Amino acid sequence: MAILRCNNCGHVREVSHDYIGKLVKCPRCQSGANVHDTAVFVNTLVKKYLAQKALLKELQPDTSNTSSDDLFNLADVDVHNTNILADEANLKPIEDWLKSLYLEASFNPEAADTTGFFDEIALHMGQHVDAITPIVNQIKYIQGKGYANVKFALGKFTEQDQETIRSFCQELYDYSFVAKYFYHKKEKFVRLTLQTAPKIRAFFNGVWMEWFVLITVLKLLQQKNLSASCARSVDVSFQDGSRNELDIVLVSKQGQALCIECKSGEFRHDIEKYLTLRKRLKLDKQQFVLCVFGLSEEQATGMTAMYDITFVNERTLAPYIESMLTS
Repeated sequence: MAILRCNNCGHVREVSHDYIGKLVKCPRCQSGANVHDTAVFVNTLVKKYLAQKALLKELQPDTSNTSSDDLFNLADVDVHNTNILADEANLKPIEDWLKSLYLEASFNPEAADTTGFFDEIALHMGQHVDAITPIVNQIKYIQGKGYANVKFALGKFTEQDQETIRSFCQELYDYSFVAKYFYHKKEKFVRLTLQTAPKIRAFFNGVWMEWFVLITVLKLLQQKNLSASCARSVDVSFQDGSRNELDIVLVSKQGQALCIECKSGEFRHDIEKYLTLRKRLKLDKQQFVLCVFGLSEEQATGMTAMYDITFVNERTLAPYIESMLTS
């Protein structure tokens, strides 16, 4: 078969091979149209396409020397509803830092995708740790037993904490973290029916702290107009074959790396593990941060003086990160 191409109306159709090289009447507009050999016609189109592609590349601005500020910027981003952290412009500085240590990194695009509601709930939890921790511990306990219903008495709490817990439970229901929520006003208790989805279970079992740190860091970067690459749940492979998952990793535009690990409750038996990890990542004490939720500022200061890692809590995290990125 051959190709008829009308220069007047743009009509294209296949015709018999016998018409190659002839001028025929276009069936659409009745103008004269040439008939081309298919291979010759396609080859000509490909050449024109490649020429146009090369011209377009010449006209595009050179971004090879663009600063990290231009390549990755949170200025106009809704940090509670974005997957921008999966962009190469964000991840490459982190990958390059790990490669400089001869380490391989694996990134999970879903780990920092804030289009869900994990970050909103985590922020609420982190801002009200003292009031909410007991009910979160109860949820974890019930999950561990394989049950679905949680009943929690509020009478022993202050009126303010009761309101905080009720608001939290309502938010859990609104965002579908629990299947049912009931508050008995007279007897002052709440009843929850838990979801069994693995991501929801993992969230209550500690992943919520990583989400809190992530969204806290993103809001800090945006509000203070600071530049840094940021990732959550970075899987790192060491040369001896061992692996570690880093909770939160930051790399500033100057190339300085920070690693933030998240803990609550009983964390002291893990201190030695974190000391070893800091050394393997070749980070200074100030660059390896252990954020312990519920830890007092006095304890954080004292433990930082005792160990070669930096301790913060959920309240002092943002000021510390800001000081590191602006120093």
